[in-house]
Amino acid sequence: MKRIGFLSFGHWTPSPHSRTQSAQDALLQSIDLAVAAEELGADVASFRVHHFARQLASPFPLLAAVGARTSRIEIGTGVIDMRYENPVAFAENAGAADLISGGRLQPGISRGSPEQVIDGWRHFGFAPAEGETDADMARRHTESMLQILSGEGFAPPNPQPMFPNPPGLLRPEPHSPGLRERIWWGAGSDSTARWAAAQGMNLMSSTLKDDETGEPFHVQQRRQIEAFHQEWQAHDHAFTPRVSVSRSIIAITSDQDRAYFLGQRDTQDQVGMLDERTRAIFGRSYIGEPEELVQELARDEAIASADTLLVTVPNQLGVEYNAHLMESILTAVAPQLGWR
Repeated sequence: MKRIGFLSFGHWTPSPHSRTQSAQDALLQSIDLAVAAEELGADVASFRVHHFARQLASPFPLLAAVGARTSRIEIGTGVIDMRYENPVAFAENAGAADLISGGRLQPGISRGSPEQVIDGWRHFGFAPAEGETDADMARRHTESMLQILSGEGFAPPNPQPMFPNPPGLLRPEPHSPGLRERIWWGAGSDSTARWAAAQGMNLMSSTLKDDETGEPFHVQQRRQIEAFHQEWQAHDHAFTPRVSVSRSIIAITSDQDRAYFLGQRDTQDQVGMLDERTRAIFGRSYIGEPEELVQELARDEAIASADTLLVTVPNQLGVEYNAHLMESILTAVAPQLGWR
């Protein structure tokens, strides 16, 4: 069975057309959507992280709240920008959220994407070391965080502590066993997918990646997944990795769906410059009647290669409508493709 869930960017705007008009709306509705998705039988509730934007930004309070309100669904991020993260604080916060959820956390992390502000990570107190790029800094933070999540002590104890210490070097607490194997890296290229495999992280591939061959998006993404698995086999990580891909999928099953989405023109891959150096390919949206979607999605090579599918949702249309969109996929599309 393929795991299926949603990925919400958590947009909010004080527009009369938005059902998510404030940051509080975005946060509370995110929790409610995760509850609704679990009731529908979805497998994953995942949330995007963007700093300095009217979107979800501080992941761990949200993840902990979702964990406290649900009992089965996996809870993740897609993705946390590691340029902004203190590795020790990340390990503490993630450990606490994972324990609250009963071991259901699936944090997705990455080196980040183009930002709303210039070098936003500097405002969080971080700067690349001499000779480093900001991407290097993100990977350094990641490697430190992964080592901390292993649970090995590294901090010398105070000889006169306030409270008694266990013997040996100390680690940040709370520690959540098993969380280390549930870290995902959001890879934008084949080389970063291979790096993720070498580090022992699961692979998260979104709706865009570097345009490395000129082939259709889903073919390039399938090649990226193959590169990840090939590199994984060269290491002894002692667990089986997972791979997720993200897609925009709208099953047209009601007049309201038709009014919102029928006739949209982003149903072909798009190519553009992600920054001044990076040519990127953006995957198409899938919009149509369920029978049409079944035929089109069956030809998507990357979805076929992944074990987890995250469906991006238009969160500003409200919890009830987004639950309807997820239900349509889970009941009218997924069974016909053998995903359920």
